[in-house]
Amino acid sequence: MSIEHKNNIIELHIDITDEHITQQLTSLDILANQTLLSKQKLKDAMTKGAVWLSPTKDSKTAKPIRRKNAKLKVDNQISIYYNLEVLAAEVTKPELIADEGDYTVWNKPYGVWSHGSKWGDHCAIGRLVEQHFDFQRQSFVVHRLDRAANGLILIAHNKKAAHLLSDLFSKRKVNKIYHAKTHGQFSETQTIKQPIDNKSAISHVSLIDYDDKNDISLLEIRIETGRKHQIRKHLASIGFPIIGDRLYGVAKEGDANLQLTAAELSFDCPFDNTKKRYKL
Repeated sequence: MSIEHKNNIIELHIDITDEHITQQLTSLDILANQTLLSKQKLKDAMTKGAVWLSPTKDSKTAKPIRRKNAKLKVDNQISIYYNLEVLAAEVTKPELIADEGDYTVWNKPYGVWSHGSKWGDHCAIGRLVEQHFDFQRQSFVVHRLDRAANGLILIAHNKKAAHLLSDLFSKRKVNKIYHAKTHGQFSETQTIKQPIDNKSAISHVSLIDYDDKNDISLLEIRIETGRKHQIRKHLASIGFPIIGDRLYGVAKEGDANLQLTAAELSFDCPFDNTKKRYKL
């Protein structure tokens, strides 16, 4: 057993070595015996994806366990990653835009993660979508959208759909249009080809509207590549950081959250070969 316990953060790994324990105690009992946490707090951590079960301590296939009476075997390892701040986080629920059966399209709000972590998944889009459908449909995140951004995101509901849709993205067969607000007057349409992490990155930027009263430009961005933080980095590189971008810009007093929206997705559906277009 190894444990780290400080500042409302607990990382604990428990090796199951006694068959008697597996017959007499539940995973909840074992965790309660080894931590100072109440069973109610442990149940909450389980529900939110912060308790994991590995076949062995060296296994790379750990999975979250959410039931207090999950079956245990000798050589299993139970891990809890308890961070009070993470588990207390709350987000706005995503909005269902379209249900195509094999996949759905959602409007992801600001603050929702594309993927969870070992510390919890209750604020991740996949888990929120599963909850929307009362856990009757598996959810596979097809592509990522920054936690700080909002807008359209695809969720597959079976492995075939996840593979086919992911393939469209990897082959750049999905047309993605973003909207962003920046301070200052943007005028000339530009194509930005600044590499990111030594990889090609191409963004096409044009003006949709300019609010002269508040000196804010609404921009349309079409990307040919999908590098991490590509739009944020590219706009900052030409002197037009996105409003609310505390990572690549200078957030001003009173600025809202990151003003970056995935506004449109279009592609040829791999199931019925029809042209699909989703727009906020």
